[in-house]
Amino acid sequence: MKNILVIGSGVMGRGIAYVSAAGGFHTTLVDIQETQLENARTTIQASFEKAVAKGKISPKRHSESMNRLTYSTHLQSAASEADLIIEAVPEVLSIKKGIFETIDHYASDHCVFATNTSTMSPTEIGSFTKRPDRVIAMHFFNPVPKMKLVEIIRGLETSEETTLLVQKAATQMGKETVIINEFPGFVTSRISALVGNEAFYMLQEGVASAKDIDKAIKLGLNYPMGPFELGDLVGLDTRLNNLKYLHEKLGEKYRPAPLLEQYVKAGRLGRKTGRGVYEYGMEVE
Repeated sequence: MKNILVIGSGVMGRGIAYVSAAGGFHTTLVDIQETQLENARTTIQASFEKAVAKGKISPKRHSESMNRLTYSTHLQSAASEADLIIEAVPEVLSIKKGIFETIDHYASDHCVFATNTSTMSPTEIGSFTKRPDRVIAMHFFNPVPKMKLVEIIRGLETSEETTLLVQKAATQMGKETVIINEFPGFVTSRISALVGNEAFYMLQEGVASAKDIDKAIKLGLNYPMGPFELGDLVGLDTRLNNLKYLHEKLGEKYRPAPLLEQYVKAGRLGRKTGRGVYEYGMEVE
């Protein structure tokens, strides 16, 4: 496996492209918006420069990694050259469906498809293609360059060969992996959604301030980030969509807190809008 195509140049997509190129893969990052791609290029370059400054990678590896990266708005041609395609677009099934139908038409027969999702079904996504045995989920975590884990989720039709190929690719990117049999929310999303939602219920009930709830979880339970910090980072709209999905599939314990719904309705989505539970003072992609 030499060539990886990453679809979607948002926060997750550009992070996946970074670790893919750093891992030695020829990597193409595709997006329909040229401005989004330029933002991704700038961010990835800055991430490599920061890693060099901190001594995490050598200047030579930085240069080699950047030379392995290509940016494109042409999905069809990029798909035809890929060995592994990782889709990293928003968690909207209709968007994913269109992408997987397109890449299934243009990709070579040997190409493996992965969806970067925290909740959605690789079995259902595989049904949008004529190769469900070569479709799997790779759940990367934000920020991708720093977070060590990739959850690999097998769909009903996913072959053992596909699982091993994707696990090998993730390992080459410097990640630890766990293999999960598909079930709504997998492992980490079920736990994270419960913690984040309960934090909103506590804030709604006036148990403590957001800052003190985050501090209690970090220092008392040894979490690296508080639930509100994490929610603002991944996007409160994403957190709400995940909860709605889990509520539908797994029942009442995942019913979204009304306060979380209010924040999303108000456009307070987190870092990407400059305001979520906390204020950031500027818009952050």
